[in-house]
Amino acid sequence: MYLIGVIGSQKASEKAKSIAYEVGKLIALNNFVLVCGGLDGVMEAASKGAFDHGGLTVGILPDKDKKNANPYIKIPIASGMGYARNFCIVQSADCLIAIEGSYGTLNEISAALNLQKTVIGLECSWNIEGMKFANSPQEAIELAKKFIFS
Repeated sequence: MYLIGVIGSQKASEKAKSIAYEVGKLIALNNFVLVCGGLDGVMEAASKGAFDHGGLTVGILPDKDKKNANPYIKIPIASGMGYARNFCIVQSADCLIAIEGSYGTLNEISAALNLQKTVIGLECSWNIEGMKFANSPQEAIELAKKFIFS
């Protein structure tokens, strides 16, 4: 069972949410598990995409209350760790897809690259050495498959 982490802005643009939904859908249709921070924005849109297409969604929440997960998270994990939970998301994922994002996303990208994990930027706010980039959700998933199965 392989997990793809979706990271990105909690206050996402409509374009980013649309892209995230499609990424989540493709994660589910390719039999991957989606792991994210379990909240709003990119995380909720990706979770909804996976949920709507029968995928398994895991949300590692920053607080102690599982009820704060978005409604599309099937497995909420209440970490009580605040932003430190970002490292749990990164450590759990076999590959990550970054969509838009602010400093929390930057934190996750940095942690992932330090752990030598593949990070694929898709409409990503950050362009950091070591990241890979995709122009579409389909291309992002194909890249993820390439790195997971290589």
